[in-house]
Order: sequence, then C-alpha cells, then structure tokens
Amino acid sequence: MSAAHRQIEIDEQAEVIDEVAAAIAWHDGDAQAAIRTLLADCKHLRQQLALAEISMSLGFTRGWRPSADRLGDGQ
Repeated sequence: MSAAHRQIEIDEQAEVIDEVAAAIAWHDGDAQAAIRTLLADCKHLRQQLALAEISMSLGFTRGWRPSADRLGDGQ
C-alpha cells in the first residue's frame, strides 16, 4: 500500500469519526438520541425509496431498480 493510499484511508477514517462526533454533539452528547434520529432518518429514506421504486418505469431506468439494501459495501 502506498503512502498516498494510506493517507487517503486515514483521512476517510477521520471524516467518519468527525461525522459521528457531530451527530452526537447535535444531540448534546446523548448517543441514544443520535441513534434514534439516525434510525428514524433511515426508515424515512427507505419509505421514500420504496415510493420512488413504485413510481419509476423500467424504461426510464433501463432495467435498473433501486435497492434498500447495501450490496458489496462490506458494512
């Protein structure tokens, strides 16, 4: 692994940590409230995705259909 690749990986990890810290800080340090909000956001977005999937025609997307599940993401 090159030094540049390692630095990019470190920067990405720092960004994730900053996002987590920001989410918890937004809820005044209450991690459970942050998780509740993120889960509610996830539920809302899945509902929106389901509505979009229903209203999209296969011709418009050339056969592609959205999926609520992450495939091959490794998380």
